Amino acid sequence: MEQYIAFLRGINVGGKNKISMPELKEVFEQNGFNDVLTYINSGNIIFSSCNDDENKLKEECEALITRRFQLEIPVSIISVRDLSAAYDHAPSWWGQDKDSKHNAIFIIPPVTVEKVFEEVGEIKPEYETVAYFGRVVFWSAPLNTFSRTRWSKIVGSSLYNSITIRNSNTVIKLLQLAKL
Repeated sequence: MEQYIAFLRGINVGGKNKISMPELKEVFEQNGFNDVLTYINSGNIIFSSCNDDENKLKEECEALITRRFQLEIPVSIISVRDLSAAYDHAPSWWGQDKDSKHNAIFIIPPVTVEKVFEEVGEIKPEYETVAYFGRVVFWSAPLNTFSRTRWSKIVGSSLYNSITIRNSNTVIKLLQLAKL
């Protein structure tokens, strides 16, 4: 059985798209997922499944959420093994400087990393650093110049609904919880 993480996009933000994490855990368990664990209120679910097709898991998770919560929530699925490999290949600067924001951007298929890079355009190296491994984009930017970055403009772009963002602390904690 493979371990996965589902990242729900845009839930419990500003009182919108409210989903109870205990209820979400229950829904996953009632629908055949095993070893279900949620982490913080932003929609991070670790689970095990015999199904090894991430696209089918994505569709199944989105359907469960629609049925139970009457919400159309995009979901990004990544195996714990793939997230661990991405983290192992994260650039040395990611997550290091306490005066910078360090985010992992998870691409929600069918959109691709290449499409996101094309849409965002060239980085502003004086304000940000960006790299990727697989479907995970690692992005860091100093807090004092964050608003000048090219990648901060992804919020509100046409691709915004095709990504979900987690900070480096959340990514690290999820990998710890998955007990790799």
